[in-house]
Amino acid sequence: MRAFMLVWFGQMISLTGTGMTRFAIALWAWELTGSATALALVTFFAYLPALALSPIAGALADRWNRKLVMIMGDSAAGLATIVLLALRLLGLLQIWHVYAAVAFAGAFEAFQYPAYRAAITLMVDKAHYGRTTALMGLANNTSRILAPIFAASLYVFIGLEGILTIDIITFVFAVGTLLCIYVPAPSQSVEGTESRGHLLQEASYGFRYIWQRKPLLGLQTFFFFSNILFAFVLVLVNPYILARTGNDGLQLSMVNAALGIGAVIGGSVIAVCGGFKRQMRGIWIGWLAWSLLGAIGFGLSQSLLVWIALGVAGGFAQPLIDASSQAIWQRKVPPDVQGKIFAALRFSTQVPALASMLLAGLLADNVFEPAMRAGGTLASPFGAILGTEAGAGIALMFVVAGVLEVLLVLTVMSIPAVRNVEEIVQDYDG
Repeated sequence: MRAFMLVWFGQMISLTGTGMTRFAIALWAWELTGSATALALVTFFAYLPALALSPIAGALADRWNRKLVMIMGDSAAGLATIVLLALRLLGLLQIWHVYAAVAFAGAFEAFQYPAYRAAITLMVDKAHYGRTTALMGLANNTSRILAPIFAASLYVFIGLEGILTIDIITFVFAVGTLLCIYVPAPSQSVEGTESRGHLLQEASYGFRYIWQRKPLLGLQTFFFFSNILFAFVLVLVNPYILARTGNDGLQLSMVNAALGIGAVIGGSVIAVCGGFKRQMRGIWIGWLAWSLLGAIGFGLSQSLLVWIALGVAGGFAQPLIDASSQAIWQRKVPPDVQGKIFAALRFSTQVPALASMLLAGLLADNVFEPAMRAGGTLASPFGAILGTEAGAGIALMFVVAGVLEVLLVLTVMSIPAVRNVEEIVQDYDG
């Protein structure tokens, strides 16, 4: 795992820089617009090109050198940050520039994502799949702890332009680590031979592969709906905390750090222990914990200390879900078609999540927030529990999303074909 650990370290540094930029941009955009929709649109435009290009990107990631694809993705993200920095220094930066920059980086990230996922399968033994996914999550969530603290502390002193400069340095470091590793080429499988054809045919192969394996299709359908609800909550966390605290960036950084700490603890446990013997158990436990603590509990609370406690507990659930799900797909899918499969998985779950993110901001600003103010249509039944001040409408959205996810988990757990997918679909041992 030496090569993987080098990549992992470089990505952790880079993710911390990226997280600092995202946090600083969120503060800057909120100061500029005071709109939940504006913050949601940053995420929307980051995901849109990444998802639209995913099927074709997955096919090309299986054709091309995966190491080169990973370097290309990191370099494009660095270039987008350089452009934002130049505009900021010239005093020209506007919110639409941020949308354009994140869209550009997202287009290249569409290629980077399947290449990374497939490369990890080739770099480590099957016994470590759960660990490597947990470690990648650990890198991401360590950055969630450090980035808000660093960004909130430095924003006052060095501003957005200083944080963008730090982000550029971390991108250079990440590319440097990739230059030092070797990623082996996958062996040819029967599925790999079947997937060959013109680009559009290969781009659609991942969807056909999943469709033909009904237990895997059932699992992915569950994630389709779960990610809609998860995105509905995720995109509103920052505006929710800012609304409840009167635009307090320090409290926002503490809540984000708490979510990251919980995820780091969960990822560390899986990295050390290797995950669940039955991966589906990790998925069920993770989603139920997120629903009850990360959504319902978060919405019902108005206390920073409670938010921090729930953030740690809810954040713990994320690596349980990610590591368990990723390990199932890595075990079942031949490595030479994993780029196509992972791209199809991402497309089929994240496209509806993207729509959910956009809808969440619009509903928060135009429906739920006004309806939960004193005298609003929803204030009478729910105001006694959630309050009627700013943020109460978003709190109600959190509670509704959490209740729906609990019902979804309980429903899918009752379906044997999905519950027993690990036994029904054989591991690939070629």
